[in-house]
Amino acid sequence: MPAPTKIAELLGVLARHQVDFIVVGGVAAVIQGAPINTFDLDVVHARTPDNIERLLGALRELEAVYRVDLQRRLSPTASHLASTGHQLLATNMGTLDLLGTIEEGTSYEELLADSEELDLGGIPIRVITLERLIAIKEKLTRPKDQIMLQVLRATLDERRRS
Repeated sequence: MPAPTKIAELLGVLARHQVDFIVVGGVAAVIQGAPINTFDLDVVHARTPDNIERLLGALRELEAVYRVDLQRRLSPTASHLASTGHQLLATNMGTLDLLGTIEEGTSYEELLADSEELDLGGIPIRVITLERLIAIKEKLTRPKDQIMLQVLRATLDERRRS
């Protein structure tokens, strides 16, 4: 099993470099109170040239390389980060998945309306809402997504009662 990701520290590096991103996936659920375990950080990043430059600076600090062939130590380039695809990386703080889009091509800018800024130990972090995360998971058929969907719905119900 891979070493646990130092999620708060990873988020701190991205924030310090002023990268525009939205946390999605399991970490977004955890930040909002869902009792689940997750081992990587998934973010949708803005694909503007300025943001890509800031992201590349953060990735250099994180010593990010593609997980697919760790021996070759290949790092993402600006053209990789400008694509709509997924960059699955290993960093000195754990795994990081950079997503150009999610679902059927939803970009950072399109996802902004379904995100909120939360304070994570003094660091402002933009996170996808539980409602949108639930809507995404409802379209997926993997067993792990269906299990997570139940937990997300229960977490949202609990938040609404509070």
